[in-house]
Amino acid sequence: MKKILFALLLSYSYGAFATVVSQSTLLEVQYLFKALENSGCTFNRNGSWYSAAEASVHLQKKYKYLIDHNSISNTESFIDNAATKSSFSGKAYEVKCNEAKPIESRQWFITTLKNYRIEHHD
Repeated sequence: MKKILFALLLSYSYGAFATVVSQSTLLEVQYLFKALENSGCTFNRNGSWYSAAEASVHLQKKYKYLIDHNSISNTESFIDNAATKSSFSGKAYEVKCNEAKPIESRQWFITTLKNYRIEHHD
């Protein structure tokens, strides 16, 4: 019984140590989700194209998982660990906007983040 209680306490306390990211990181990542949702672009994941809204939902799930597993330290780590490639296949994600050629999602997110930082620079 003591072992079960200890295991339950240990598993409960593990969740208590999930990463706490800075307010600026939270704002930046939320901005990236909204920018993607409002972009009108499509998102290629593992060979299939998805709407920007569907892609945002998928990336938000990955973001939550990584936060819960202490794998996000800043916005760039979110981009590198969640928004760049498939965790399943390792294949790079792509973003296609309008008639432009698809680009790797990392480039799209980094450019969008740079623009956000320029606009919101104190």
